[in-house]
Amino acid sequence: MFIDKIEKNSLIKPLQIIGGIIERRQPLPILSNVLIQKSGSSFRFVSTDLEIQITTHLKTEQSPSDVAITVAAKKLQEILRVLPDDCKVSLDIQDNKLQIKAGKSKFNLQTLPAEDFPQVSEQLKDAEKIQVKQKQLKILLGAVQYAMAQQDIRYYLNGVLLVIEGNQLKAVATDGHRLAYSSTELSGSYSKREIILPRKTIGELLKLLSEDDADITLELAEAQVRTVFSDVTISSKVIDGKFPDYGKVIPSYTNHLTLNRLSILQALQRVSILSNEKFRGVRLVLTEKNLRIISSNSEQEEAQEDMETDYHGSGLDVGFNVNYLLEGLNNISSADVIFSFGDPNSSVLITIPGDENFKYVVMPMRI
Repeated sequence: MFIDKIEKNSLIKPLQIIGGIIERRQPLPILSNVLIQKSGSSFRFVSTDLEIQITTHLKTEQSPSDVAITVAAKKLQEILRVLPDDCKVSLDIQDNKLQIKAGKSKFNLQTLPAEDFPQVSEQLKDAEKIQVKQKQLKILLGAVQYAMAQQDIRYYLNGVLLVIEGNQLKAVATDGHRLAYSSTELSGSYSKREIILPRKTIGELLKLLSEDDADITLELAEAQVRTVFSDVTISSKVIDGKFPDYGKVIPSYTNHLTLNRLSILQALQRVSILSNEKFRGVRLVLTEKNLRIISSNSEQEEAQEDMETDYHGSGLDVGFNVNYLLEGLNNISSADVIFSFGDPNSSVLITIPGDENFKYVVMPMRI
């Protein structure tokens, strides 16, 4: 059965969109496949790992027909990738195989029945529906995603908390050692709703969201979140668990230090070279108008750097994991940052001058 003749670049784009959640080795072989449905002159592409489902569409100008198959997504994508950029690809089904032809090249891929493909069911009862700009959401998630835990036994830390409250959309991530908070303003006002989006969903959103003012619709329900944007629909389960009270973690300090972000970032990068490979600790020693950054390792090697500052508070000597400091600074775009301190046993709070929408907390460590 002839399906269609499509330009290679037009066909590879939807496969790239849905391919991020597909892995070659799956407990169910069909989960390594993409569902391709053609209805009339429109294609629908679907991938799922049973936790997340991504759907996108492609319109063609060829003759309308109705067909549905599943085929190995990675193999199909790799075949298209190596074909000439300006070629047209013919798709045909013969003896339960998908035949792909372009010029003098021909490939036959095994298919599995479309009716066996396990699509994620809709669970959006009583969902709160909001609209934001794609760029707005991408910045919000990007400001916190690096602080998510990775495969933590406390499963509720392996994602990002999204909070709708009034006209605010907030995002919070923590791994128990540091916490990142960011918020953005919504055009309307909403009742409070909290959900935890899994790490994988956050990664796909950051990859697929554009950096423009196109709209994205979010539907947040108790068990599922659906996002719709740029002809892409992502349906994701949420993490069932109680996220830590982030308000109690974010401190209020009186000792503040304003620093050029790039200067402190580069100083930390230099000093980190001789930090302990396992614990990655650096000491921040604050005295009148001076910040000294010190690292050492088990081979008794040491690095030290001094920075002139505007600091006038009490002296302080406190240690931190340098990777946590670097990740936070790398995900801030402002020229300056504010480091706020308590005592030698307290966390550091990193903020942006004149911006209450971002806060980053790093717990201290003994060095």
